[in-house]
This record gives sequence, C-alpha cells and structure tokens, in this order.
Amino acid sequence: MKKMINTAFTYALLAMAGGVFYREFTKFNHFTGQTNLGFVHTHLFILGMIGFLVVALFVKNLPDVLADRKFKVFYILYNFGLCITAVTLAWRGIIQVLSVPVSSGLNASISGIAGIGHILLGIGIVLFFLIIRKKAD
Repeated sequence: MKKMINTAFTYALLAMAGGVFYREFTKFNHFTGQTNLGFVHTHLFILGMIGFLVVALFVKNLPDVLADRKFKVFYILYNFGLCITAVTLAWRGIIQVLSVPVSSGLNASISGIAGIGHILLGIGIVLFFLIIRKKAD
C-alpha cells in the first residue's frame, strides 16, 4: 500500500510542477490562448494522484490484489501510459505557446505517441478491473 501512496504523492508533485510550468511558461511568452499545457496538470492530478489513492484503498481492503501476477503489469503499463500522455501534452503545448510551425508528419507523430499513451492507460485500467473483480469474490 505504501508504494501506491508514494506513487500518488509523486504524481501530486509532478502535477503541481506541471501547473507551475504552464502558468510561468505562458506568462513568460505572453501567451493568452488555449494550450495543451493546462491538461498536463489535470491529467497528472486525476489519473496519477487520485488514481493511485484509489488503488491504495483497494490494496488496503483487498490485500490479495498485490499478489496477483497481473498487478505488476498493470502498474508498469499504467504508469508508462500516463507518463507518455503527459509528455506528449507538454510537447504539443510548448509548440503551441511558441507558435512553432509543425509539419503534418510531426503533428501526426505527436498524436500517434499520445494515442499509444492513452491505449496503455486503457489497458492498465482494464487489467486493474480484472484484478479487483477476481479478488472481490
């Protein structure tokens, strides 16, 4: 359970750093429009911090959850997917703030990488549901 709480705390710190970066980077560049940078903060808070606090509650109430061999796969896929998603949001947001012209190929690449991150998150969520369904019996 402590590992889940530490993971949640790490995501809370990353979310706060992402929020500060968003605010300061846009202010420094005199940017007032919409940017994906704002979503880094919320993704890390909701999917990272709150997500792993919920996982910690399940681990506490269903102790066998950690013993399931799929749990490690869930933990790795979910974290990897969330990191990829956050990085691609930041990447696209920085490009938006700096008004960097982006080729259609690079734009498609960023979208594809973000899609992979979301797919990994989705697989992780499904794995976690399969684990807790089995352990809840």
